[in-house]
Amino acid sequence: MRQLINSVKTSCSELLGQGLLKNMAALWGVQLYRKTVPLVTLPYLARILGPGGWGTVAFVQGFAAFLTLLIEFGFDISGTREIARCADSPEKRAELFAGVLGAQGVLVLLSGVIVLVCRGWIPIFRDHAGLVWIGLLLGAAEAINPNWYFLGMERMTTIAALEIVTKSIAAGGIFILVKSPSQIWVVLLLQALAPLLSAAISVLLVYPEIPLRFPSVLLIRRTLSLGWQGFLFKSGESMYTLGNVFVLGLLASPVQVGYFAGAEKISRAFLGLFDPIRQSMYSRLSRLFRKSKSEATRLARFGTLINCAGGIAMGVVIFLLAPFLIHTFLGAKFEPAVSVLRLLSALPPLRSISGSVGFQWLLPLGKERSLNRIILSAGALNLGLAMWFGSRFAQTGMAYAVIMSEIFVCASVLWVLAAPALSPLISTGEIQT
Repeated sequence: MRQLINSVKTSCSELLGQGLLKNMAALWGVQLYRKTVPLVTLPYLARILGPGGWGTVAFVQGFAAFLTLLIEFGFDISGTREIARCADSPEKRAELFAGVLGAQGVLVLLSGVIVLVCRGWIPIFRDHAGLVWIGLLLGAAEAINPNWYFLGMERMTTIAALEIVTKSIAAGGIFILVKSPSQIWVVLLLQALAPLLSAAISVLLVYPEIPLRFPSVLLIRRTLSLGWQGFLFKSGESMYTLGNVFVLGLLASPVQVGYFAGAEKISRAFLGLFDPIRQSMYSRLSRLFRKSKSEATRLARFGTLINCAGGIAMGVVIFLLAPFLIHTFLGAKFEPAVSVLRLLSALPPLRSISGSVGFQWLLPLGKERSLNRIILSAGALNLGLAMWFGSRFAQTGMAYAVIMSEIFVCASVLWVLAAPALSPLISTGEIQT
């Protein structure tokens, strides 16, 4: 017990003494605001648009999330780590920043081609042709925001304030301008303009502190190669997290999509509350594991403990308050979403484990390949389960698919983390295989 108390004290000193707590507080402010704004606008939109209209909005948001995944290309992982490693070199930071911007410009053009090819195949976009382009704008705007740079430099205060201001303007616009179910496009356009404005101002904030560089073909290729492992990780993760609403929209009616999307939105509002701990520690641990493995291990254990305790607590709260949360935020028309939310209450405990192990242990230790295999396998598993259960049981089936995929991820990352310690026991026969 005394050893545990001393470990906690030392870890707290690490947080307070080197500015990590300040960065974490800024991220927490952003995360709380990201979760609060949808919960503030959700009751209004759910009642104005109805289950069908809300389902359409959620479907376009899911489509935009896939485009964000492509354009972002994992730079929030690889870029953050590389910026943290070259924080003392403006020249290296300038090259990396120019390379990321150039690569993302190419990926935006590629996304436009994908939209042109695929828009006629998707039923919702056949009925609402203009929404596909707003979805592209939303996806690109979210992707090009250089938060990865500020996170790697452990300077999130300014960017946090900027995001809060722009999202507040968008939320205010929703209450002022959206008055009927036919104004779905207004909701999505306002949601796209907020990150676009934030991204533009962020770029202007970066360039005074680094030399101006223009991306060459060689630099773009090198940057894409750098982000590849992060892209694979985010791709697999999105297949069993962000993409579920989009997949369900291909299998079920907009009303059923609305039930699932509403429950998922509430669940994820709780789910992300502990993300700032993981994100803040990721950049710090990426450096610390190279300098002092013992200090890094102590800090990683501390973060894991907080994340897991918080995840369990949030899961219990969501399960117990599911009827109240659905009726308060969505209204009586969303009653079928109560059972979905209770199923999704398992997500916070599961994600707290997989997220902590992945971002605070495996990625800082350079185990991208192992983690990518797990995440891509989980994505494929989730897609198969979603196609099977979603087509038969709609929103409830999709919830089962999500939970089963997350259980697979948790078991797998724990095994990869424990494998080095277990291998001597297995080889000596103390653990039977």
